[in-house]
Amino acid sequence: MSIEVKIFAGRASKTLGEKIAASFGISLGNVIVSEFSDGEFQPSFEETVRGQDVFIVQSTMPPSDNLMELLLMVDAAKRASARKIIAVIPYFGFARQDRKDKPRVAIGAKLVANMLMAAGVNRLITMDLHADQIQGFFEVPVDHLYASTIFYPEIQKIAEEGNMVMAAPDAGGAKRANSYAKRLNVGLAICHKQRKEANVVAKMTVIGDVKGKDVVLVDDMCDTAGTLTKAADLFMEMGAKSVRAFCTHAVLSGPAYDRIEKSKITELIVTDTIPTQKEGAKIRVLSVSELFGDVIKHLVHNESISKHFLIS
Repeated sequence: MSIEVKIFAGRASKTLGEKIAASFGISLGNVIVSEFSDGEFQPSFEETVRGQDVFIVQSTMPPSDNLMELLLMVDAAKRASARKIIAVIPYFGFARQDRKDKPRVAIGAKLVANMLMAAGVNRLITMDLHADQIQGFFEVPVDHLYASTIFYPEIQKIAEEGNMVMAAPDAGGAKRANSYAKRLNVGLAICHKQRKEANVVAKMTVIGDVKGKDVVLVDDMCDTAGTLTKAADLFMEMGAKSVRAFCTHAVLSGPAYDRIEKSKITELIVTDTIPTQKEGAKIRVLSVSELFGDVIKHLVHNESISKHFLIS
């Protein structure tokens, strides 16, 4: 007897959920969310999930309602006798809180992991975690996908034109940028930044030669775009020919859109793990739906997904 698969999506990732379900070859499952006047809400599956593998797609970016909605959907599936519950979290929120970086702070990523396991997830599929060690916060299998599967063909085209250099906007992204540089056999540049407070860059310097080069920045997320735009402007001041950026998660909060438009950055390529709030002339979105759909197919048939781990 074959196991039936159903894919549902929370309100934050409805469009992406529909694309993933279509890529897998089925329609998105029917779930409604009832809201009470005080802001409380209650998800409800409008079709049976008994004995089935249930995939729930929901990115957990702010507000925290998105995380709570995912937890409630997992709990509802568990209580409805689903065979397995797989949380598909393209963007894993609270991932920047992966350790105690000063006294008396929470490790938010670990708390989120505990809540998901308590709710009843049997597996997690996510993409480009801010810190790889978050996988170890879970006692269930974690499939940590990388956007390199999607970005690499685009970056390879730029490399084939010649004179390209990979770059990281900070030391934390150096490993990722170096992996691309080694595979493409190109140079590497790194920005060193100093912060006075969160989301505010006080000083930035560049390590590496970018003069006359087409610079390609890679990072896991773009939040306020402060670091990214400062780096792009600095590269151009140091003689770079052009600067493009590839960022998986388009958080794009606060002044991000204005900063990108006013900066010297040529183009910002992001994925749809987080829906963009508005269009930007310099922003291009690539979909992760086919990647997630293919991974779900392989998991359902107990097949390897290692081919998707192109650059980690």
